[in-house]
Amino acid sequence: MASKRDYYEVLGVAKNASDDDIKKAYRKLAMKHHPDRNQGDGAKAAEESFKEAKEAYEMLSDSQKRAAYDQYGHAGVDPNMGGGRGGPGAEGFGGFAEAFGDIFGDIFGGQGGQRRGGGGQQVYRGSDLSYAMEITLEEAARGKETQIRIPSWEGCETCGGSGAKPGTSAKSCGSCGGSGTVHMRQGFFSIQQTCPHCHGSGKIIPDPCTSCNGQGKVKKQKTLEVKIPAGINEGMRIRSAGNGEPGVNGGPAGDLYIEIRIKQHDIFERDGDDLHCTMPVSLITAALGGGIEVPTLGGKAEIELPEGTQHGKTFRLRGKGIKGVRSSYPGDLYCHIAVETPVKLTEHQKKLLKELDESLKKGGEKHSPNAKSWTDRVKDLFK
Repeated sequence: MASKRDYYEVLGVAKNASDDDIKKAYRKLAMKHHPDRNQGDGAKAAEESFKEAKEAYEMLSDSQKRAAYDQYGHAGVDPNMGGGRGGPGAEGFGGFAEAFGDIFGDIFGGQGGQRRGGGGQQVYRGSDLSYAMEITLEEAARGKETQIRIPSWEGCETCGGSGAKPGTSAKSCGSCGGSGTVHMRQGFFSIQQTCPHCHGSGKIIPDPCTSCNGQGKVKKQKTLEVKIPAGINEGMRIRSAGNGEPGVNGGPAGDLYIEIRIKQHDIFERDGDDLHCTMPVSLITAALGGGIEVPTLGGKAEIELPEGTQHGKTFRLRGKGIKGVRSSYPGDLYCHIAVETPVKLTEHQKKLLKELDESLKKGGEKHSPNAKSWTDRVKDLFK
């Protein structure tokens, strides 16, 4: 088994780093290696780096786990390496007991993400929901407030939320006596698990309500106000706490995660906080130079082309990019010049160009320095 790297080394921080330094280092690595931002040949390596950084952050951001790691290394936090969760001694035995309980929980349906509710019933946290929102580049740069429709659950009006058909009522579960749990004996051990008949509710509904199928609630739609922060980027998520699926038996609701997707723009391409655009200019404008208008997200700007501007020349407009969510200053706009060759010329225009070409040839390398350099390199190749 390959040895694990030091967690501090993974995040690139010192052993006395503060919690904020650890969080900042993790965020930087997470953004760099996130699977959504790494495609192609390097995707697998990026995914492994992302997982490694996530594991390091989960350990070092927890004060107890960090203390155990600082004292015992990986053995202090990895039960597979002999140290258990709490290291040696009495605390180590507690970690072993916790792991031991997890094993039986997996086999016999233990509590997992459950907890006890009133009356001994098991309560469960609701599942998280995901919502994909597509916005324009302008909206991502400036932020926006919008509304979305998401699934919601309301108490059933037919049964008043009881889940039972009107005129009937729920009964205490005969298998668990209304506690929501049953006990099973396995050898020397007595294992407690969720009642398979009432699923932890402690009640059985003989005649379920036909409107809600015995759930006591019905699924509807609700409108949710969402604020998109300025500078948000592709793949980022906005968390709306408590707007996921409802919990069971009074358990807390899950969360809603709004995943941002940015539409392809007709002019700009985004690279972090920077923007790029390709600006076509005529052959004459490139040769003679002059001012040209360049579009930006904030309006028009102007750049001055020098005489003899070549195809592919890049001009940088500082501060004309996007100010990211966590950035102090906006990025830049990079304008890449694309010199266009004239097409569909008339005979007269062709004649003029030929005359111009003959005139330029007399100037030799003075007018075409790149061509002269290219010709010299080709001659050297065949010597």
